[in-house]
Amino acid sequence: MADRSVFPGLRGLLATGALLAALASCAPIAPMDSPAPEPRPDAAQPSEESLRLARYYAGVQQRLLAQGLLRRDMGGADVPFTARNLVENFERIALYDEYVVSGGRFVQQQTPSRLRRWEDPIRMRLVFGPSVDAAQRGADRRDVQRYVQRLSRVTGHPITLTEGTANFVVLFLNRDEQKTIGPQLETLIPRVSPAVVNEIVYSPRNTFCAAYALSNQAANSAYTAAVVLIKAEHPDLLRLSCIHEEIAQAMGLANDSPMARPSIFNDDEEFALLTRHDELLLEILYDERLALGMTPDAARAVVREIVADLTGGES
Repeated sequence: MADRSVFPGLRGLLATGALLAALASCAPIAPMDSPAPEPRPDAAQPSEESLRLARYYAGVQQRLLAQGLLRRDMGGADVPFTARNLVENFERIALYDEYVVSGGRFVQQQTPSRLRRWEDPIRMRLVFGPSVDAAQRGADRRDVQRYVQRLSRVTGHPITLTEGTANFVVLFLNRDEQKTIGPQLETLIPRVSPAVVNEIVYSPRNTFCAAYALSNQAANSAYTAAVVLIKAEHPDLLRLSCIHEEIAQAMGLANDSPMARPSIFNDDEEFALLTRHDELLLEILYDERLALGMTPDAARAVVREIVADLTGGES
């Protein structure tokens, strides 16, 4: 799973705006043997394909934990970072895209981008497939609620959960439900592109979770809608890890960097949950001194100034 967090930024799919997408993909890892999950009487019976996925993801989590990965701390003395690290990591993660759209497909290609974030308050709706039982839904809601409260505190941006009209949708679906979500997705996210629907419906095993955000590139690059896919077959920690990474990436930290540490925006799987380093990246992103649509060159000096303030001028 060394490649789980590949988050592409995609544009050019809509005449009125730019579609910016994030994929979290996982390179296959040989899992340890894992027992089949217990049947859940209050949930829809999953197919054999879905049960195989659940065993596979459980094995991946077990393997990573055995290797000392998926850390749940904020990053400590063993993983120091400097102000310079923050500046460089912010530029690569917030101001570069990892994927472009070519022929209606996502193609990996690092390209400079523009600063994107939310201007409107985020109204987040959780959508569960029938396979997700009541107890799991409750746990997921609590995890998302705690996390978005933290993100709102860090960024200063309002985020609320809603059962009504939303501009940010988080899907918890198993493999069977992915195959039929298309029509509902087009209702939940107006103007969602066929390419994104296709990616969600046919998301392969080695894509663990994904986030897609829509911005109006012709205006100011502000995000106007987002959808996150969390695969319901995931065990507890991988599930929470997907929640942390994909929601944060749909806030505007759209890329990954192998140099970012301690961070979830790195493909090495060392950290499962948002770190202090990552909180600082979000603080930088939502600082009003940065303007929507800024290029890496235009933003660099401002980012240095913000980082100096956040770190007390330490290098």
